[in-house]
Amino acid sequence: MAADTRAGPATGHGKVVTRFAPSPTGFLHIGGARTALFNRLFARHHGGQFRLRIEDTDRKRSTPEAIAAILDGLSWLGLDWDDETVHQSERRERHAEVARQLLADGKAYHCYCSPEELADMREQARAEGRAKLYDGRWRDRDPSEARPDVAPVIRLKAPLEGETVIEDLVQGRVAVANQQLDDMVLLRADGTPTYMLSVVVDDHDMGVTHVIRGDDHLTNAFRQTQLFLAMDWALPLFAHIPLIHGPDGAKLSKRHGAPGIAAYRDMGYLPEALRNYLLRLGWSHGDEEIISDAQALQWFDLDAVGRSPARLDFAKLDNLNGHYIRESEDARLVELALPHLDAEDNAPVDSEGRTRLARAMAGLKPRAKTLKDLAGAAAFYVAKRPISLSPKARKILSEEAGARLARLAPRLGELGAWNEAALEAEVRAFAESEGIKLGLIAQPLRAALTGSDASPGIFEVMGVLGQSETLARLSDHSYAA
Repeated sequence: MAADTRAGPATGHGKVVTRFAPSPTGFLHIGGARTALFNRLFARHHGGQFRLRIEDTDRKRSTPEAIAAILDGLSWLGLDWDDETVHQSERRERHAEVARQLLADGKAYHCYCSPEELADMREQARAEGRAKLYDGRWRDRDPSEARPDVAPVIRLKAPLEGETVIEDLVQGRVAVANQQLDDMVLLRADGTPTYMLSVVVDDHDMGVTHVIRGDDHLTNAFRQTQLFLAMDWALPLFAHIPLIHGPDGAKLSKRHGAPGIAAYRDMGYLPEALRNYLLRLGWSHGDEEIISDAQALQWFDLDAVGRSPARLDFAKLDNLNGHYIRESEDARLVELALPHLDAEDNAPVDSEGRTRLARAMAGLKPRAKTLKDLAGAAAFYVAKRPISLSPKARKILSEEAGARLARLAPRLGELGAWNEAALEAEVRAFAESEGIKLGLIAQPLRAALTGSDASPGIFEVMGVLGQSETLARLSDHSYAA
């Protein structure tokens, strides 16, 4: 049997329908997020539908918390889907109905092998180096020969000769000899459907035209193709995308970085930056690196998906995130930075602190790669008095420096215009009157106002803090030894 999977809009399927079908046994990981993104972009690019199916047939491992985490991760990333979410577990009777239909049509059969027999078969097949683990002994056998204590499973009567071929939209033509594929179980002895059966039935019933997923599912596609053909159902087109590898080229694992999408959010990445980054992991459009959502919808198609695994590169992600931070509105960044600031101080930022953050954002965001960077750089603006001093700041605020700040403070208090130009002019005039270089007063100012020896420009800092807060912080440290 040679199966031609070339289907889709050009050959009668009509509207493109894709799906993302995660198993809720854990978090939404980076590879799953990219698969969802590619499915959504492909569907939207072709004016079709993007569906979500939760494959929760493994009731022991599937949890409500994992389902909630997947939905939350997709929503945060901005990957909205069409129609109601399908829960595979709610469709078990439909799956079983298809297995029974195949049985009635002579395309499936009852298998009465005991667990011990199956174990012996697998052991013998492995010893002989055969991929086919089940020997088909109940394929044409009379059920009357079965042991009464063995509940049967239903197996697909797969073709024994020829090959199953997939014209994969990413991998190209791939084929497997049918003699290497055994008769897979469709319905277990307890009446529950298997994953393979459930996936095929759901893809058919949902009208899925394109199955876009990781290439670790490629071997499943052969068995699923056989099942589609056994039911005389239209085949979807398959597109198996190479997996994401870690920076060292090894298969991606937890040790390579954040395990789930929620962790990327916690690390301070923007959803639009992560979308852009995931898009470029295995797909390209010329030399374009920064790709807007509108451009992605316009340009995305499967012919530009590479066949080699993509490598996770946090330096590239940081650079992209920095770009999107710079492009973001200040008011939005204030709201996004607040949770990170609250986490640092374990206290909410008050309205005065929010006002300062808004004034500071234009100066802060060009230097930040992540929201955590942004929050770290902004922390001194919202710190409660008296602000804590770093060891270097404490060293800068010598008795002599503190005395200078005490002499400067009254002049700043009398300043009419509180802006960067006026502040710089006044501090320079003070330094001249003291017969010192500007740095000998600017550095103590920085230490007293920020608690550090490094910050944005000191006159920018004073402008953001405002006259009242600046003078109050100076009073805390004017005579520090």
